[in-house]
Amino acid sequence: MKFPFKVVDLTHTLSTTSPSWDLECGFAHETVLDYQDCSTAVQFKVQKFSMPAGIGTHIDAPAHCIKGGLTVAELDLVANHLITQCQVIDISHHAHERYTIREQDILIFEQQHGVISEYSFVIFYTGWDKYWDDAAKYRNNLNFPCLGVPAAQLLLKRKIAGIGIDTLSPDRPDEGYPVHQLLLQNKKYIVENIANAKQLPAIGAYSLVLPIKISHATEAPVRLIGLCH
Repeated sequence: MKFPFKVVDLTHTLSTTSPSWDLECGFAHETVLDYQDCSTAVQFKVQKFSMPAGIGTHIDAPAHCIKGGLTVAELDLVANHLITQCQVIDISHHAHERYTIREQDILIFEQQHGVISEYSFVIFYTGWDKYWDDAAKYRNNLNFPCLGVPAAQLLLKRKIAGIGIDTLSPDRPDEGYPVHQLLLQNKKYIVENIANAKQLPAIGAYSLVLPIKISHATEAPVRLIGLCH
C-alpha cells in the first residue's frame, strides 16, 4: 500500500549517552530475562527501563509548572491538538548559543508564509540538533538558542496549540523559565529536543505528538511524527 504522506521521524533515539539537564544522563535499561534463560517454548528477552520523565524528545504538560494544570494523560489528542497542522520557523542561519528568538523572527516568517494558523504546533528549527550525538556540546553548560517572552506572547495571540524546539528547552535556566510559565499557564504544551525538523516544510505539514500516557505525569517521552506531501 502506498502511504499518501512522507513520514518524518522528529524523535531522537534514547540511549545511556543522551544529552540531558544533568551531567549524568539518567537513562538506563537492563535485561532481566534473556533468551537462553527463558524456560518457555517461545523464548523472550525482557528488559527494564529507568529514566527521568523529561528526557530525549519529550512533552511538558501544563502541570509541569502549573499547580492543578493538565497532566500528560489529561491532554486530549483532539481537544488539545496533539494531532494538528505543523509550521516550522527556521532561524538556523543566524542562531547561536546565546540567541533568543525574537518576535521579529515570527513576523518575518509570516511575511513569507502567511499568519500562523490557529491551533498549530509551531517548531523552531535552530540547527542545534546537529550536536545531539555529542552530549557535552548539546548541553553546552546550558547555553543554547531559546525563545524570548515577546515571541511567546505573539504565539499566544495566534492561538497556537504548542511549541517545539530542537534544544533542551525554550528557556535558558540562567534567565529563569518565563516561557514555560507563560505557555503552560495558558494550557499550551511544549516539546523539547526535536530531531530532523529541517526535513519538514515551513507550512503544510501535520504533526503527531504521541506521549506515553502516564497517570499524573507532568512530562513524558514522545514519539513525534511529521507528515507532509
